[in-house]
Amino acid sequence: MRGGEDGRIHPWRDLLQRWSDEWLDPVLHEQERHEPFPAEVRAARWLGGPGATPGELAGLEERLGAGLPPSYRQFLQTSNGWLDTTNEIARLLPAREVGRVGDVDPELVGGWGDDRGRIEVPDEEYFVYGDEQDCCAIRTEYLSDMLKISDTPEAGDVYLLNPHVVTPEGEWEAWYLAHWLPGAVRYRSFWELMNDEYRSFRGD
Repeated sequence: MRGGEDGRIHPWRDLLQRWSDEWLDPVLHEQERHEPFPAEVRAARWLGGPGATPGELAGLEERLGAGLPPSYRQFLQTSNGWLDTTNEIARLLPAREVGRVGDVDPELVGGWGDDRGRIEVPDEEYFVYGDEQDCCAIRTEYLSDMLKISDTPEAGDVYLLNPHVVTPEGEWEAWYLAHWLPGAVRYRSFWELMNDEYRSFRGD
């Protein structure tokens, strides 16, 4: 498994195994899924599947015309798709279903109106992460080009990756766009988003 531009390998298997164990064991976690997990998932103790093949990853990158951000690519290599992260996100998509929002979910873009009514967000407000971040400080003009990497039917909650904001390590900014937010919670990378979601799942 290749790392990012800084050579970092993210410990996805460890994180996802802990997540699986806690979802599947009510003693470890009291949160209940809307529907029972399938028997084969319980038997495997794993909410994902096999990792994406080199051909599947290459096919996705060819469709996008861009290389994937390192932490997301490593995630797909570990598990090509995933069941619930929390009750708000039903599944992370396998590589074959990932696409740009404008192509796979144009209604999501339309729901935020056109660019004529958008508010300009200056860099000093936009590039703030963590507890000091204003979830309203989003640039909706990025939405069409962003990758939609999750699906929750009949809900507005979604994980997105933003190719317009890239770290020196090649990570794309990650968004959690939610129906209960007036905007989105943004992270420097998909790895950061998923770790924060795991803490939320645990109630930390």
